[in-house]
Amino acid sequence: MKLRKVSAAAATALVLALTATACGGDDGGDSNGSGGGDKIKIGIKYDQPGLGLKEPDGSFSGFDVDVATYVAKELGYEPNQIEWVETKSADRENALARGDVKMIAATYSITDERKQKVDFAGPYLLAHQDLLVKADSDIKEGTDLNGKKLCSVAGSTSAQNVKDKIAPKAQLQRLGGYSECIAGLQSGQLDALTTDDAILAGFAAQSQYKGQFKLAGLKLSNENYGIGVKKGDTATVNKINDALEKMVSDGAWDKAVKDNFGPANYKNEKAPKIGQIVQ
Repeated sequence: MKLRKVSAAAATALVLALTATACGGDDGGDSNGSGGGDKIKIGIKYDQPGLGLKEPDGSFSGFDVDVATYVAKELGYEPNQIEWVETKSADRENALARGDVKMIAATYSITDERKQKVDFAGPYLLAHQDLLVKADSDIKEGTDLNGKKLCSVAGSTSAQNVKDKIAPKAQLQRLGGYSECIAGLQSGQLDALTTDDAILAGFAAQSQYKGQFKLAGLKLSNENYGIGVKKGDTATVNKINDALEKMVSDGAWDKAVKDNFGPANYKNEKAPKIGQIVQ
């Protein structure tokens, strides 16, 4: 009789354990749903002041961060449900294909080549390719880059655009991140950094670089920033586009521009229309 009581107790314990396990089965993050999950993973840059920057205290700031936060809210995720994932330029397509992130808002210019691999919502910002040079630099035009060391980051199309269209004799230097290009420019090992004016303005406005750099003021290309999602995920693209349109209409887009680019006196273009790509 005593043996049967022990067996019954053990069986009861087993049932309770299985019940607890089943109840805890939803603890994992959900970055694949359209809201209601525990987490959503969003790819951003960590080293672009004014756009995507990881602050010393571990928080994140920038226009891309603000846009992605707004979009995530419209998809059903609060800010504390967002997991920010560093996504370097060279790995953006792979990160989406692998499912590492649900979306990417990381100064991601929409191009025909990239649209073969990922889908885009937006655009949400029209930027222009420019040059960042030292304040006393004699580089004033794109052709002045011939024979000069021109830096950009791996995976970006900016430096190659300059070499192909403007300065065929430019010496391209591709580094892992913009902060590395800035360090080379600061030391004199590099002559110019090329990428979008929004990115360059963010760096130029940083207090530690005050007065050291200037933008050349060249509009070398049009860069239509979009939010990248996995190829074929049309439903998410449509939801993001709806969120972006709402962000513009309710004034949140203008506020984000002022908050992030105002200190740099950045003269931004007005909010682009969804699906309207400026060539």
